Amino acid sequence: MARVELEITRRQFLAAGVAGTALLGTGMGPGRSNMAMNYPDPPWFSQGDVVTTYNYCDMCPWKCGIAVQTVNGQVMKIDGNSLDPKSRGMLCGRGQAGVSFMNDPDRLQSPMIRTGERGEGKFREVSWEEALDYTAEKILAIKDTYGPEALAIFGHTTGDFWFTDYFAQAWGTPNAAKPSSSLCLSPRDEASTLTLGFPVGGHEPMDWDEIECITLIGSHIGEDSRNTVMQDFIESRSRGAQVIVVDPRFSSAAAKADHWLPIKPGTDTALLLAWINVLITEDRFDRSYIDEWATGLDELTTHIQEFTPEWAAGITDLSAEQIRTTARVMSDRLPQAAIMPGRHVTWYGNDSQRMRAVFILNSLLGVYGRHGGMYFNKSPFLDSYPHPPFAVTGSSGGCSAEPGEESAELPLGPTGKARADGARDTFLRGPTAMQELIDPMITDDPYRIAGLMIYGVNLLNSIPIPSRTIEALKKLDFVLAVDVLPQEHVAWADVVFPEATFLERYDELSTVPYKTPFIQMREPAVAPMYDTMPGWMMARELGLRVGLDAYFKWETIEEYLDIRLRSVGSSLEKMHDAGGVIIQEGKPYLDEFVADGESPFHTASGKIELSVAELAEAGLDAIPVYEPTEEPPDGYYRLLYGRNPLHTFAKTQNTPVLSDLSPENELWINEDEAAALGYVSGDKVWLENDNGDRSGPIAVKATQRIRKDAVFMAHGFGQNAEGLTLANGRGASDTKLMSRYKLDPISGGAGMRINFVRLVEGD
Repeated sequence: MARVELEITRRQFLAAGVAGTALLGTGMGPGRSNMAMNYPDPPWFSQGDVVTTYNYCDMCPWKCGIAVQTVNGQVMKIDGNSLDPKSRGMLCGRGQAGVSFMNDPDRLQSPMIRTGERGEGKFREVSWEEALDYTAEKILAIKDTYGPEALAIFGHTTGDFWFTDYFAQAWGTPNAAKPSSSLCLSPRDEASTLTLGFPVGGHEPMDWDEIECITLIGSHIGEDSRNTVMQDFIESRSRGAQVIVVDPRFSSAAAKADHWLPIKPGTDTALLLAWINVLITEDRFDRSYIDEWATGLDELTTHIQEFTPEWAAGITDLSAEQIRTTARVMSDRLPQAAIMPGRHVTWYGNDSQRMRAVFILNSLLGVYGRHGGMYFNKSPFLDSYPHPPFAVTGSSGGCSAEPGEESAELPLGPTGKARADGARDTFLRGPTAMQELIDPMITDDPYRIAGLMIYGVNLLNSIPIPSRTIEALKKLDFVLAVDVLPQEHVAWADVVFPEATFLERYDELSTVPYKTPFIQMREPAVAPMYDTMPGWMMARELGLRVGLDAYFKWETIEEYLDIRLRSVGSSLEKMHDAGGVIIQEGKPYLDEFVADGESPFHTASGKIELSVAELAEAGLDAIPVYEPTEEPPDGYYRLLYGRNPLHTFAKTQNTPVLSDLSPENELWINEDEAAALGYVSGDKVWLENDNGDRSGPIAVKATQRIRKDAVFMAHGFGQNAEGLTLANGRGASDTKLMSRYKLDPISGGAGMRINFVRLVEGD
């Protein structure tokens, strides 16, 4: 089967745009009645030549490799790529809905410029030439008046590379941010760097093939649908691996566990310290491993003496026996036992120290670099595209200057953004904290941020305190929204760039650090629908207009990608013919480093640092301690939130086939509490936080599967966007009930599980 050829020139895009007429796979049209399957006769694969293209899925951030089947210019089917180490030929429900996402009738179809007041959502359609020229004029005016750092760039999903990484660093702003950092991962990766000398990375390196005990703390496998992780978890469980789940809610993973610990929310660090106490006081840790590969054991041993299971029992609502038993279950199976690091770890504002406790416990179990424990991820080798030194590096944590380059890196303040005085109020060294960039847009402190580009971030359903975000949007000189759909924040933009979906575009190569590092390609299956444009082309056209020509010497994306692939002896054509993926050799285990005379731990000592002097020097705890969290006021419940296996963040609620399957979220509340309040399952209620903010209505799910002091809802629903005809007003929004957060002093992560709600009647 031949590779699809799509030669789309700049002139074609700018003159008239590119139209496409792809229909929904499985024979369904782009309408709303998706559950009534309309099977074609003859079958789709008999209607013409089947063309296969290779891609990595963009329906969630996991980037599973996919094979896309197209007939007569219509995408008919998406399968997991059997050669791809992530998908392994399998795909989740979100990935299967990629065609439905592409064919959503609510898609943005043309560039637009605002005509009404910000927030009204009134626009006129314009040509790409006008939209790009107008945007270039506006951001150049901001640069001339305030400097390049006065432009902030927010990005999410796979195409954000072109904006939050490449364009931001060429432009010269350090104020580029991603929710995946400050709202999810930053405490985990900063704690890992302090303890082990490297971040966890995008793919948690659990050695699933040989692991014998899996501990999950707030990791909702099966609900936060990560294709590879679900496959691995199922295989490990069926092989007989023990599973310990710590969660205030009897989640899908808890239902598969040997031990479920329904912990009191906010007390996880106390449990971790007590587990460490058991391993050390009962001499159940891997002493020879620690002696060779760690420092700080004496300090840790002294520190941990008071944190007994009895001490933790009074804090966590777990029994001392539960704590001892589960610690022994782990230690009996070391080093084939590990706590999974998790992904969304911004909980209470002390999250870096909680994650430090996780990594210390894993170290005592001797898991790092051991079979059945945690392997070492390795990044694949691939040269970057040659370009001049960036004006600023490391702005978003996703890209930095090439080796040997020199650049003017601005001093980072507590938010990760540049500050005139170079001051640092926190320990933060990592990427820009997205939620911390909102205040400077309002206050001009420490300097003016006057412009904002938003790529793929559902802004008002991602960042806590959305009323504050709206205040910032009102004050900005210029706002650009780049998206596929008319999300809620799009109404606040001055210019809207409609993007082609991942099935309609080339994109940057995906380089995946893994046990066997690999490279994935994305090639278009069909031409872009309507007058939409790929993100790479937007960034390039904008760059050419604002004086960044030296960074965009390539004429086509194919040229750019082929130059990168030469460094590994490949090309787009060769990669396509090889099945869309290049797999390289890894270095996953400790003995390989020993054989090469190296240490895998890139700390100052070259070892695991159980006690971190750098933290002590900054006035912080060298070893974690337990910090109590605020209790809910009378009549309120702690708001917990998580994922829905059929939806990604606040992105897919309008996707027709997924909306049919899961149209809105539910409010989990303890059955006894619901009865006392007079509610039963199915009743619709509103939620009100202790600041008076409301969201709803949402259906009650009365169940004994959750503690009495908390409620739980899936994230991403309750959107207020008239252009989203399926998602608008369905369910309740956790984000809109977050009137506060607590900033982690080490990583800058936003702890958001400090909000409390009560159930109220609707207006």
